[in-house]
Amino acid sequence: MAHQQYQELLETLHECMEECNHCFDACLKEDDVKMMAECIRLDRECADICSYLEQAISRNSPYVSELASVCAKICEDCGNECKKHDHDHCQKCADACFKCAEACKKVA
Repeated sequence: MAHQQYQELLETLHECMEECNHCFDACLKEDDVKMMAECIRLDRECADICSYLEQAISRNSPYVSELASVCAKICEDCGNECKKHDHDHCQKCADACFKCAEACKKVA
């Protein structure tokens, strides 16, 4: 399975990783960082698994399906946490996470 087959997923993973990294950084600048702790933690988890799955696809890993399943779960959890916060960066991140979770489920 060539990674061209996963081109749309690769783009979605990359967008999600970027939004999570942006949200992570913006959350650290919020007045009440402690309130954002779970959001920050999940942003990191999500960005890391999206990046890892992107790499796994590009090297034709035999574990793409399993990794996509885990990625979908983490993306959903991150999206649900971000959705709780009114900040624009959290809302954009949540949208990217939910989109990515759906894309991952198609491969899982």
